[in-house]
Amino acid sequence: MGARLRVFLSAEEDRTLYELRTATTVPQRVKDRATVVRLSHQGMYVETIAEFFKWNIRTVRETLHRWQEKGLGGLWDAPRPGAQRRWQPEDMEYLETCLREEQRTYNSHQLAQKLKTERNVTLSADHLRQILEKRG
Repeated sequence: MGARLRVFLSAEEDRTLYELRTATTVPQRVKDRATVVRLSHQGMYVETIAEFFKWNIRTVRETLHRWQEKGLGGLWDAPRPGAQRRWQPEDMEYLETCLREEQRTYNSHQLAQKLKTERNVTLSADHLRQILEKRG
């Protein structure tokens, strides 16, 4: 058993973390982390919290340390690595408008070319097709 790690919360912090439980726009992972912090505040041991959530003890400790260092912001995930999106939702709305209003039909290669010339957005025809299929 490692050194005792316990978080102490103010009444306002405890209320904020409690309200996160029922928020509909908050990811479940954030809700779980908020609950971990509240359980620590209530005196529950790290090992017991880990057993309750079926997490590794190290994960619980990291969550508590992130709370101590960053506060509420430490409960959210860091931005994921990877390339940024090269298109905006407005670009797809523009294409959908063109498809509805213009008398001609387009294939994915022609739509990709139209995006490149008129909106300065470079996408492959296959990627554009996937995006449009997801949008319905």
